[in-house]
Amino acid sequence: MGNMGAGELLVIALIALLLFGAGRIAEVGKGLGQGIRNFKQGLREGDREPSKRDDEDRRA
Repeated sequence: MGNMGAGELLVIALIALLLFGAGRIAEVGKGLGQGIRNFKQGLREGDREPSKRDDEDRRA
């Protein structure tokens, strides 16, 4: 099941295009991209917060 080739992916993409239409797929892709970007940004911000806490602990 995890070994899908280009042919299988193409068939899945065509079925999705028929079901949702090109406009809806573009909206979903845009939303997915924004979600991934926000997730990565949250991870980066999460990495920064512990260092600030460490600095405050060292000063006290």
